[in-house]
Amino acid sequence: MSMLHGKRLLVTGVLTESSIAFRTAQVAIAEGAQVLLTGYGRMGLVERIAARLPGTPPVLELDVTDPAHLAGLADRVRRYVDGLDGVVHAVGFAPKEALGGRFLRTGWEDVARTVHVSTYSLASVTTAALPLMGAGGAVVGLTFDATVAWPGYDWMGVAKAGLESCARYLARDLGPRGIRVNLVAAGPLRTVAARNIPGFGDFEAVWKDRACLEWDVTDTGPAARACVALLSEWFPATTGEIVHVDGGVHAVGA
Repeated sequence: MSMLHGKRLLVTGVLTESSIAFRTAQVAIAEGAQVLLTGYGRMGLVERIAARLPGTPPVLELDVTDPAHLAGLADRVRRYVDGLDGVVHAVGFAPKEALGGRFLRTGWEDVARTVHVSTYSLASVTTAALPLMGAGGAVVGLTFDATVAWPGYDWMGVAKAGLESCARYLARDLGPRGIRVNLVAAGPLRTVAARNIPGFGDFEAVWKDRACLEWDVTDTGPAARACVALLSEWFPATTGEIVHVDGGVHAVGA
């Protein structure tokens, strides 16, 4: 039997085929899951990307900062499935003013936008999905090692640190319902999000020098498979965890 046989999943953040979210949806479908996608803004693009997945999963519009979108999420999901077994949170955004060495000059409006989309949305999307989740299930989000300050990452790094803390608190509060909440910390990958980070090439250089295992910045497969594993029943007692899929860089010093 496939790893996700019969599982119903909501996958956010699918924008291009280079995204971890797209590859996660692809692997999940191959492992027997029924997948729904969410998108916002460039819906036509998301729908074209969805058509490249087996079965062309439905695409729901979801602005994670819009209370009305969140309030109506459960009803819109029920048009396609009667519940959810898992949610993949792959949403993140920072204005250019919050990146690239502007840390001390970034205004609150840009910081607030970064934190709202990249941190708080883990809680808000999970809460919106709760009416669809019974006893059990899994939430998996994506992070980038927030234990250190990375060049150019600035307020997105702060937002990721908040995301990691948010996941722990969600794990605490949802544990009694049997819902697991975990994160995958991937190494640098050439996604749309990465291209918006000034000096992304410096990240690639770090991984080339320090990774214990060979790291391919174009291969989202390892991170996607980690997400699928955490969505499955193979980690029944793991929650509040950060699984590093970074070739081992987090484990070795400079």
